[in-house]
Amino acid sequence: MRLILKYFYLILRKSTIKMKIHIFFLLITIHTSTVLGLNENYCNEASDASKVVIAGGSITEIFYFLEEQERIIGIDVTSNYPAETKSLPSIGYVRGLSAEGVLSLNPSIIIGEDDMGPPAVIKQIRETEFDLRIIPESRTLGGIIQKIECIADILGVSNKSDLIISKELEPKIKTIVQNRKQVIKQGVKVMLVLNMRSSSIIVAGSNTSGDGFINLIGGNNIFDTFDGWKPVNTESILELNPDFIIIPQRNIHKGTDVTTLADNELFKHTNAGKNNNFIFDDAMAITGFGPRTINSALSATNFILK
Repeated sequence: MRLILKYFYLILRKSTIKMKIHIFFLLITIHTSTVLGLNENYCNEASDASKVVIAGGSITEIFYFLEEQERIIGIDVTSNYPAETKSLPSIGYVRGLSAEGVLSLNPSIIIGEDDMGPPAVIKQIRETEFDLRIIPESRTLGGIIQKIECIADILGVSNKSDLIISKELEPKIKTIVQNRKQVIKQGVKVMLVLNMRSSSIIVAGSNTSGDGFINLIGGNNIFDTFDGWKPVNTESILELNPDFIIIPQRNIHKGTDVTTLADNELFKHTNAGKNNNFIFDDAMAITGFGPRTINSALSATNFILK
């Protein structure tokens, strides 16, 4: 592995920008597969991908992004975008599935995110003749592209995905990379909210999708000293003093705007509250690490650098 990395490092020093992007994506693939110990065949084209059950919102989003949604016959409850998904049969929550519920739809293939579970159900499905693919996630721009390309390979539409990625995502990624450098230079302190309560809120610590998004835009997560999603109080928010606060739209109640949030006791004495630096976006777009996450990252970096 070290020899491979050294080889690519030497190539990177003399490569064009386009080549560097492709090598970066390849390194992400190698790293993810190595760390997770995944079977290198998990992205191989399926023998039959006509009837797909999906466990994971970002994967469903990718199907629609690739315009291959007609293959879907069942989804989990995190697959709530776009609105048309409401008409599809549900298999339950991605981490709390039952083998019976998944297999009762008689899919030709099951595609899940790497938090699909519980493990006992995964084991049950693997012991059947059903084709199960669990797609790894790397919370980076390269990781998002890798995930899209992996799904496209499984479906046998890699040429189609290359065109869509080149046209719709690569220009945005280029801008995000440029913006991210400026955000890092500014040392921007960010907090990301999962849920708001009257006296405390649940925020993203390290090793969360929220932390991944903050890193994606070049911010410093002020709560990276603990792992997971945890509640914090007013005192800790004031002490760490975020410059920007990212809040999923599901936490913005009717009649709430930036002004009322800035007056909230949790935020009013922070730099974010004083400057109305609140970033609102769809929760799954921020944390799903699908195509919409690229749009969210672009919007967030543009807002920070405005």
